[in-house]
Amino acid sequence: MKKLLITLFALATYAFASMNLQTASKEQLMSISGIGAKKAEAIMKYRKTHKIKNANDLLKIKGIGKGIVSNVKGNVKGKKLKNMKQKAKSKKKSLTNKKDKMNKKANKAKNMKSKMSKKQLKKNKKAKKNKLKTDLKNKSSKINKF
Repeated sequence: MKKLLITLFALATYAFASMNLQTASKEQLMSISGIGAKKAEAIMKYRKTHKIKNANDLLKIKGIGKGIVSNVKGNVKGKKLKNMKQKAKSKKKSLTNKKDKMNKKANKAKNMKSKMSKKQLKKNKKAKKNKLKTDLKNKSSKINKF
């Protein structure tokens, strides 16, 4: 009988080695596969009035079954957490790519603007030259009339 109790105690200690259900935060609880926000809150509410000695104590909480208890015992991390990390990495990468594209477009726009202003300056110079030429012609034609 003593060997059985010692073995059970060792197993319970092993199950809690990576996460203490009595003190785990909501996020830590949610990292276990099958436990979402509502179940994590239910566990937190339950442990205010009861002590959680082992993972099997979770069976007393409404909505938690043997599958979740086995995930807790095996410390099975939820796919949600992994997916969230992967999504965050890919989103960061896409935002970086978008930022790079925006910078390239902005630089291209600056270059186009400077090119356009140079072209505009040339056009303005030509227009002034032509105007001066026409003014000179007009004045010279008036002078010749006298």
